[in-house]
Amino acid sequence: MLNATETVFNERRLYPAYEIIGGKKVMSPSANLFHSSSIIKLVVAFENYFIQHKNGYVFADHVDVHFSDGSIYKPDLVVVSEENKSILSTNKAIYGSPDLVVEILSTSTKKRDLTIKKDTYEKYGVKEYWIIDAFMKIIYAYILRDGKYELDFEYIDYDDDDLEEIPKEERESARFEISPSIFPDLKIKLRDIFSWSYR
Repeated sequence: MLNATETVFNERRLYPAYEIIGGKKVMSPSANLFHSSSIIKLVVAFENYFIQHKNGYVFADHVDVHFSDGSIYKPDLVVVSEENKSILSTNKAIYGSPDLVVEILSTSTKKRDLTIKKDTYEKYGVKEYWIIDAFMKIIYAYILRDGKYELDFEYIDYDDDDLEEIPKEERESARFEISPSIFPDLKIKLRDIFSWSYR
């Protein structure tokens, strides 16, 4: 019978806490509280939407995404539409390109999230890529158009004081909700994502 240490070791061997990026193993760091809170809020929003509409799936917590070049990424959040569910070929991992991927920036992962990961998601046709700066409360939403990512919008969670100080033109163009391009009727409040409580 396995003891607790052996059980944890074997589970980690089956589900390793690293990614394969550029042919190299890269350890996946633990999430901080801001990171974890933001992901949970997004998971809840997507899951409630999918339960109602039955048109997609959301995954988090170090799910492996395998690409054909041998890369294995563990995005912070993965969304797969019902039409694309064939990439969910087993209950162990995702084999192919999700419809939407979310990465939350951290000191140790920022460079990869903005460069090689972004390039890989683009290359393999991930339709939408959100990069979240939880500290600055910004979401950079990239949409794949003609095989290339374009920055669709920078979603900034302004607080009331910020709104008073920014120029009128910027204030009028601000958006307070974000919607995935593939599920435009799903509207997620920025303040729900970045706050410690729901509003």
